[in-house]
Amino acid sequence: MKTTNIKAFGTEAADKSLKQMNIDRREVTAKDIEIEILYCGVCHSDLHTARNDWGMTIYPAVPGHEIVGKVTSVGSEVTKLRVGDFAAVGCLVDSCRECESCTHDLEQYCLNGWTGTYNSMDKHLGTPTYGGYSEKVVVDEHFVLKVPSNLDLAAVAPLLCAGITTWSPLIF
Repeated sequence: MKTTNIKAFGTEAADKSLKQMNIDRREVTAKDIEIEILYCGVCHSDLHTARNDWGMTIYPAVPGHEIVGKVTSVGSEVTKLRVGDFAAVGCLVDSCRECESCTHDLEQYCLNGWTGTYNSMDKHLGTPTYGGYSEKVVVDEHFVLKVPSNLDLAAVAPLLCAGITTWSPLIF
């Protein structure tokens, strides 16, 4: 699979500062959406990951799971968004989509293992996933949300973590 080398901010070790680095992003497949990242929130879990506080970080690590941007490319089978739309990506970018949890829109409980926006393994490339502290991201359309153009895009980013964390218990 072809990749594109892009700029990102990440760290190479728990005791190193975040710095500019280059990472590879896969090119768009039939079901993928490429997003030019305009805003990315800073969540405390990003810092925990960068510092390996949970003992599971894959380095180099590029955090960021509160992503908002503009769609720059779509795969041939994409139906949800078009080039020029605004889009958002949260903490998941893939799952098996076949297990009981996934078929009930509970991908976060995927019985075969979900793929995080960062610090997981990309099943297309077999390499670690990298987050939103970068120029762009490529994600399967199933895990992308359309953002209305009348919203303040900078204010939307934190809703993808803090907002959903607060809202979820209220509806259950």
